[in-house]
Parts: sequence; structure tokens; C-alpha cells
Amino acid sequence: MKGALLYRPCVGIALVNRIGEAFIGHRKPKRNETLDPRSWQMPQGGVDPGEDPLTAAKRELWEETNVKNVALIAEHPDWLSYDLPDEALGRWAGRYRGQTQKWFLFRFVGADSEINVDHPADGAYSAEFDQWRWERFERLPDVVVPFKRQVYETVAAAFAPLARGGAR
Repeated sequence: MKGALLYRPCVGIALVNRIGEAFIGHRKPKRNETLDPRSWQMPQGGVDPGEDPLTAAKRELWEETNVKNVALIAEHPDWLSYDLPDEALGRWAGRYRGQTQKWFLFRFVGADSEINVDHPADGAYSAEFDQWRWERFERLPDVVVPFKRQVYETVAAAFAPLARGGAR
């Protein structure tokens, strides 16, 4: 059945600071979920019907981090997909097998105090992360859940050289 399911259209956001490190948030554990040291990820989320991916990326970034002060650096040319593990398929009531993501690289041009994962979108949305930090691109594949690793390897390889390009 998994093979017949579609991929949910989403965006992924690589937000980098002035020295080229990427924002990662630690996913809040759900009830009865064991903590996994690979529960870090970059912001991501669904594309609403009729919404363009760049607009969705800016919206998702704000909804998850409170960040609005960004400058677009690049858009990955491909949609990158991953399959959810079988035990997570029920999350979308059997409608999707995983996600296909359009990734964007943004430079964060605000102050770190703008980032608020506890009360994102000025408190309009529930927190998805319980903490955050800046991380080197080459470390990203090691801190995400294994089923997202290949996407993160691709994103890190494509965006790391561009992220460092604006460092002062």
C-alpha cells in the first residue's frame, strides 16, 4: 500500500547566520515518545493549496521560529523526497507515504533575539521546537532522524558553499 501513496508537498528552509551556520531546532517530543539525540531538524512544513513554495517557506519559517528578517540566497533546483518509516505512516491517516520538499537557503539578517521557538509567529502557533542552535552544514546529516538523512546530505552539499559566501 505504501507504494501507492503520494508524497505531501512541503518546503524546507536552511536559515544561515552571518558565518554560514544553519539554524536547527530540536523537535519537541510527543507524549510517550523516547528522546532521540537525532531529533534536530531545519524548519519545514506543508505547502497550502494554491500557495507558491517561496511564500510557503517564508510562512513556515515565521510559524516555527518567529523569523521574518531574511534574504533569499538560493532555491534548490529539485524537489527532494523521503519516505516515512512504517510506524509513522498513520500520522497523515494513510494519505501520504512521505514528503517531497522544495528547499530554500536564506541568510538571517536579524538579531538572534528575533528567534523565538517557544512562542513562534508572535505566539499564534504552538511550539514545534523546544530548543535551537546554529550548526555547521557538514554536521546536519548526523543530527536528523535517519529517514531524513539523505535529503540533509543533499541540502548540505548544495547549500554549504553558498552559505559561507556571505560571511564577513
